Amino acid sequence: MKIKILWADDEIDLLKPHIIFLENKGYEVIPVVSGNEALEFVEKNNTDIVFLDENMPGLSGIETAKRIKALNQNLPVVMITKSEEEHIMDDAIGSNIADYLIKPVNPKQILLCLKKNLDNTKIISEKKTIDYHQAFRDISMRISDRLSAEEWGNLYKELVYWEIELEKIEDTGVNEILSTQKEEANTQFAKFIIRNYIDFINGKAADKPTFSHTILKERLFPHINDNRPVFLFVVDNLRFDQWKVIQPYLHNYFYVEDETVFYSILPTATHYARNALFSGLMPSEIEKKYPKLWLNENDEGGKNQYEQELFAEYLKRFGKNVKFSYSKILNLEFGKKVFDNFHQMMQNPLNVIIFNFVDMLSHARTEVDIIRELAQDEKSYRSVTASWFENSLMFEMLKFLAAKKIPVCITTDHGTIKINKPLKIVGEKNINSNLRYKVGRNIDYPAKDVFEIKNPEKAFLPKETMTSQYIFATGSDFFAYPNNYNYYANYYRNTFQHGGISMEEMLVPFVRLIPR
Repeated sequence: MKIKILWADDEIDLLKPHIIFLENKGYEVIPVVSGNEALEFVEKNNTDIVFLDENMPGLSGIETAKRIKALNQNLPVVMITKSEEEHIMDDAIGSNIADYLIKPVNPKQILLCLKKNLDNTKIISEKKTIDYHQAFRDISMRISDRLSAEEWGNLYKELVYWEIELEKIEDTGVNEILSTQKEEANTQFAKFIIRNYIDFINGKAADKPTFSHTILKERLFPHINDNRPVFLFVVDNLRFDQWKVIQPYLHNYFYVEDETVFYSILPTATHYARNALFSGLMPSEIEKKYPKLWLNENDEGGKNQYEQELFAEYLKRFGKNVKFSYSKILNLEFGKKVFDNFHQMMQNPLNVIIFNFVDMLSHARTEVDIIRELAQDEKSYRSVTASWFENSLMFEMLKFLAAKKIPVCITTDHGTIKINKPLKIVGEKNINSNLRYKVGRNIDYPAKDVFEIKNPEKAFLPKETMTSQYIFATGSDFFAYPNNYNYYANYYRNTFQHGGISMEEMLVPFVRLIPR
C-alpha cells in the first residue's frame, strides 16, 4: 500500500517537480491549495503525513496544523516556511509538529523528512538489530573470559543497554537471542561469585568490588558538609535497568555526575543488604557490635526497624557528627507529610528518604493477579516502574530539590530476578521462607546447583546454631519443598524474587545527581 502525503500550499503548481519525484519513489501525493481544503480532506480521508505551507492566505499553516491535530493528534504534520523568524518556529513547534523545513526545499530534504517520520521505526529496528549482532560476538567472548569484578559490572550495564534498546523494536528473534545470552552471563557470573565471594569480603583479593557496607562511605560521605544539604533516596529493590528507565524523566532537572554499580552482599535481601548499607558493617559485625539492633531470622519483629540508629552510629564512627533526617515512606499520606517538611529538612546537612514502592510491586506481583498481568515480563516490569516514577511523590520531591539546587544521591539495597526453575530442598520447620536463600541446619539440597556457605562466619553472616549454614540459588532457580511441590512451583514461577546470586540482584546502582 502506498504512503499518502497530503501537501497544502497556495503555490502548489510550483511544486510539481517535487511531487513527480515523490511519486517516482512510490509515494502518493494529494495536492491542495489551502488550509481549509487540507482540513476537509483530513476529516473525510486517511493520510499518513501532511505538509503545510506556513504562509497561506486565509487559514494559516500554523492554525491549520492546530486544527488537524485536534482531528487526529497522531497524524504527523510538517511545516514548510520561507521565514526563519524565531517566533514563527516557536509557534510551529508549540503546535506539536513533526518537522520544520525552510524554503526552498529540495526533494532529498523531503525524502529524508519522510523517512524520519514514517520509516524511522523500520530503519531504527534494522540498525539496532545489526548493531546488536555486531556486539553479540564481543559480549559472548567476554562472558567466557575470566572477568574482574569491575568488568562484570560493565558487562551487565551493556546487557541492560541492549535490553532497553531492543525492546523498542518488534523483533522477537533478536530479543530471544539477547535473553539467552543474558542467561549464559548469569551462569558465568554465579561461578565468578562462588569462586571469589569469601575472598572479596575478607579483603583477600586485589580487585575486590565495592559492597553494600562500603558504598556510602565511598560515594556519599565525601559530599556531606559541602556547605549545602545532600538528600539520599534509597529505593528498595531498584535494579540497574529500572534506574535506566526512570533516568530520562530526570534529564531536564539534573546532570548525572556519578553513576556506578556496586555489589549487594549476600543474601541479597533487605534484612541483610540494607542493614549493611546503613551500618557500614557486615551482618555478623552488626550482631556483635550492636546486639540490640540486630534480629536473626527466627526473631520476632521487623528486621529493619533499627536502620536509623545504625546509620547514626555509622556517621559517628567516620567523624560525620551531623544532624540528619530519616524517613521511610510506605504510603502516600506519610510521604506528603515528609514533603511538606522539606523546607525544614534543608537545614540538615543530610536527609535520607526510603521508598518501598518497587519492593511492594515485586511482592504484589506474586500475590495479586492483576499486578502479575501488568508486570508479566522484564519489559513490563520496567514499564510499571517508570509509570510509577513519572507520577510519584519521589519525582515531585526531586523536581523541588533541583529547583533549589540541591544535589541528590539515589541508590538501593539489592535487586530482583524473575525466577522459573524450582529446586527441591528439605529443611526443618523453622527454616526461613525466602525462595532464593535458606539458612538453618539439616538442610537437604542439590549441592551442585547452589552456593553453599557451611561456615557462615567466613562470610560475616550470623550463626544461630553450631550447625547453621546458608545456601543460595543462582540464575533463575528457586527453592521449593517436596510437599505440594507442583502447586508451590507453579505459584512462584515467573515471579520476581531476591536473596540469591544473579547480576540483577547483586549489581545495583548508586547515582549522584547535580541540579542543572
